[in-house]
Amino acid sequence: MADSKLTLTLPSTREIVMTRVFDVPRHLVFEAHSKREHLEKWWGPRGYTLPVCDLDFRPGGAYRFVSRGPDGGEDAFRGEFREIVPPERITYTFEWEGMPGHISVETLVFEELDGQTRLTATSVYDSVEDRDGMLSSGMEQGAAETWDRLAELVETMS
Repeated sequence: MADSKLTLTLPSTREIVMTRVFDVPRHLVFEAHSKREHLEKWWGPRGYTLPVCDLDFRPGGAYRFVSRGPDGGEDAFRGEFREIVPPERITYTFEWEGMPGHISVETLVFEELDGQTRLTATSVYDSVEDRDGMLSSGMEQGAAETWDRLAELVETMS
């Protein structure tokens, strides 16, 4: 499968774009983003769990996730869904509760490719400092592991 690992680009001073191809149809990759029972199985890097997964998956609906690491430490994330176009696109805000007020806007685009799916995640930050802070947090490795877990899950759904 081509592009089966995450690629990350920086198209502007306030953006991060991540792309990966999954070996299943896009409706499955979209579904894995839209239901609590799926998110709990893949959201976060390897060794992490999602003990809190509050999800109101609709435009204007909110979410709040609490991720627990192997050391027992927890991080909380929250946001609001701005746009949902099944199975093509999801746009939402993203905020780490450890640094309130630093909110990015995330857009996920799901492209059908002959039974595979190209997922493109574009994150737009308020400033270059916010973007660079996210990059320096280890997010690329965490996102790669998270999307590996997503790939493993969606293959069991097909």
